[in-house]
Amino acid sequence: MEEGEGFLNVLRALRDAARRVEAGDGRGPALQALLALEAGADDLLAGDPNLSALRRLLYRLRALSCSVDLCGTGEEGSGVIGSLRARCRRCGARRGIARVAGAVAGEIQAWIDRETIARLVAALRQPDGGGAGAARALLGELEARLLSVGRFDPRLQRALLQHGVFSAVEAKLGDPDVGDGCAAAVLALVRFNKDVFVGPVLMGPAVGALVASASDSPAPLRALNGLVATIRSPLVDELHARGELPRLVALLCVPDPRVRILALEFALRVGYYGRKEVVDALLAEGLVKRLLCLQRSDDLGGSLADINDSYCFLEEKPDAKGISLLACLLGWRCEDDGAAALASERPFASAVARFAVQVEVGEGLSPREKREAKLAILRRAREAAVSQAEEATVLTEVLWGATP
Repeated sequence: MEEGEGFLNVLRALRDAARRVEAGDGRGPALQALLALEAGADDLLAGDPNLSALRRLLYRLRALSCSVDLCGTGEEGSGVIGSLRARCRRCGARRGIARVAGAVAGEIQAWIDRETIARLVAALRQPDGGGAGAARALLGELEARLLSVGRFDPRLQRALLQHGVFSAVEAKLGDPDVGDGCAAAVLALVRFNKDVFVGPVLMGPAVGALVASASDSPAPLRALNGLVATIRSPLVDELHARGELPRLVALLCVPDPRVRILALEFALRVGYYGRKEVVDALLAEGLVKRLLCLQRSDDLGGSLADINDSYCFLEEKPDAKGISLLACLLGWRCEDDGAAALASERPFASAVARFAVQVEVGEGLSPREKREAKLAILRRAREAAVSQAEEATVLTEVLWGATP
């Protein structure tokens, strides 16, 4: 483990050196480190065909560095013309060094990716959890790498498929030692390339494993929320077809408040993307009653209308981006910083109205189905309310928060 981590640290240092040279450090220790790597390329890089491009780039870097050293030795002649020629050659060579150094950094990053992925898969496949510690660290590195990719990287994609990363991560989703990291990695893989990894998620056991472990830790449900946001209706339909929605609705009553908050977020997302059958299934599982129970929480619940009365008048803005009850009811779709802060302080406030708004502005229902769903929510809210005051508050929020 320590030896492998030390090797990866050396590669990272070389990558950073190449990036410094690309940024303009053309004569310092960063360039010398790359030239030292080139000097040992025949011994260090010759055995791996994946490193042939890196060898060629290092040779090119050496040649450009030598051309910079040769500039100004008198070959261009003396006088002003010779000086200008030497200066132009040096500038051209330095620009070439910067370009080649950028390519070297890319090749070294690809080398790091291959090593990290290979070590991760090996650690995950060790029997009896022998590689759990190494796997957790490597899972974090892989997630960070996938999320930091600015554009599609075909070499990274090739390494992921060649080593079977998804299947290795999927097999460990229920593991108590590395399950949280694997859940985050599954989401990162899907976000990296939906065309490749959405299919395995929908057809494989990953969704079931995430649902099964959601009550033990917030990480699986957080990943599931991210998957719903990324895949949208197809994943919601798959969850409904597998009969997983009742288990997810039940998470609204678990002791851990972190899981309850994520379960509410999941319900809001499903309400937005779900078809009529999905919304009906949620209501049949007593979703409105559970949401009302969350609203009654003294520290995390309440009514956004009451909270907003004091909050909005202090920070009232004349523009359309001001904090409003409707913005708060939109919950996870709200982009206003103040409304987001308010929702984070009281995550269960006006939960029923927020769900009703998500259904009404969502993508899964027709206008007629939205009206029917709204009436069903109102009816169930009346049945679940424990007092006339609570009933009046909830009905007012649902009706007031509706779109025209």
